[in-house]
Amino acid sequence: MTSANAALGQESSYETRKHTLAGLLIMIVLALPIFGLLVPGESFAAQLGREGLYWLCTLGLLGFVRFVERRPLSSIGWIRPGWKTLVFGVAGAAAMVAGMAAIYIVIFPLLGLSANEPTVTAIKLMPLWFRIVLLLRAAVFEEVFYRGFMIERLTEFTRLRWLAALVSLVAFTLAHVTGWGWAHLLIAGFGGIVLTALYLLRKDLACNMLAHFLTDVVGFLVA
Repeated sequence: MTSANAALGQESSYETRKHTLAGLLIMIVLALPIFGLLVPGESFAAQLGREGLYWLCTLGLLGFVRFVERRPLSSIGWIRPGWKTLVFGVAGAAAMVAGMAAIYIVIFPLLGLSANEPTVTAIKLMPLWFRIVLLLRAAVFEEVFYRGFMIERLTEFTRLRWLAALVSLVAFTLAHVTGWGWAHLLIAGFGGIVLTALYLLRKDLACNMLAHFLTDVVGFLVA
């Protein structure tokens, strides 16, 4: 009986290691600018293709958690939304909008940086329905991947939650270099700090998605 339990424990440990390695591989692959390489170009068809790939990867990541790791989605921060989800989501968005406005108005001029970002202008010229889909995808994919999955799995791997959060923040910030430029790192970095802090505080993925989406709505649909 003891040997049987030991064998089961070894098998379970082996499965856990496999899932950990698979999770780390997923993090590396999704953190790379692979979508632009798979569907290059700036045509509307190319942009649609990239958005489709993002949604497929989001579903694939959720499927990995549920059917490969065999864990509930709560293991990456998904809990039933409540009134606190709304309150903290709106508060997080307000903090990001205020902070980003200060960066554009004060920090950019001090550093001699231009507040006119071609990518922002290009997005604003897209059809309204596509902008909404794009902003929704960004909120869902980036929060599932960078906050929920990356922070939780790296915490398990390193045993250091602060290190997991830092790696997630750096990866999220650098992901915005491609297509946005280095100046945008100030904006992405500040937004990443708020979103990371919000997740560490609440561990409520829906709250993060709401804050992320509302911030982008102000930037790309309202402003």
